Amino acid sequence: MLPAYITALEAWNIMTAEPGMFMQLAFRIRDGISSRFGVKRIGGFSGSPRNTVQAGERLDFFLVEHSAPDVLVLTERDRHLDVMICLSITDRVFTITSSVLTHNTFGRLYMLPVGPAHKLIVNSNLRRLKRTLDALEQ
Repeated sequence: MLPAYITALEAWNIMTAEPGMFMQLAFRIRDGISSRFGVKRIGGFSGSPRNTVQAGERLDFFLVEHSAPDVLVLTERDRHLDVMICLSITDRVFTITSSVLTHNTFGRLYMLPVGPAHKLIVNSNLRRLKRTLDALEQ
């Protein structure tokens, strides 16, 4: 349970506010390898907070599919895979749901290291969210 009321976009802003050196390096490696296979470079998280986003806009490298105070749906699609992330808040319970649909062998191979890494990244982002909100409460 979140210690304070925030919107899904505010949660996103907090979680992606300060991409550490590990994340920046991971995105550079990802872009360097993936671009050789026709995957566009994404550059990582900008760390720039947004006050509002609307469907059709970009939030870093994701396309905003839906934005409401309690739900933020983001996607990224290419010929290898489709990624969807949904951040939702109901009664101060925060949920992140992600889905990846692979289209070919490269997409499946790409997800072998990336899938487990995403769990670590999401857990780290959730800890950052908790620390930030706990500090605001004091």
